[in-house]
Amino acid sequence: MEVRTGAIRKLENPEPRHEQALLRRELGEVLRQYRQRQGRTLREVSSDARVSLGYLSEVERGQKEASSELLSSICKALNVPLSHVLRLVADRVDFAEGRIPPHMRVPDSVPDDLVRAELATMA
Repeated sequence: MEVRTGAIRKLENPEPRHEQALLRRELGEVLRQYRQRQGRTLREVSSDARVSLGYLSEVERGQKEASSELLSSICKALNVPLSHVLRLVADRVDFAEGRIPPHMRVPDSVPDDLVRAELATMA
């Protein structure tokens, strides 16, 4: 479900889109969300990352592919581990392809030992 608040777009519990995910688009969205949550401008982050403001803007909009070096520099400027960014991007790709990431799945059954323990408290 997409919620729009002013000029900032926020995703809350996105529904699987069943469409081809573009890595550069998902990566750009994650980077933009981190930057906006920190209340920072493109100018501030681009300066800290030593990349042009225009190029960072294009990366955030999914129009340019960020090299691994550039991505590392942007993550350092945002003070966010690259591994966190990549995990979030992987989750977004899972959603886009109609899959739910493992850590967000609800078990379809209750483990036997939990059932036994619950029944024992009722006796």
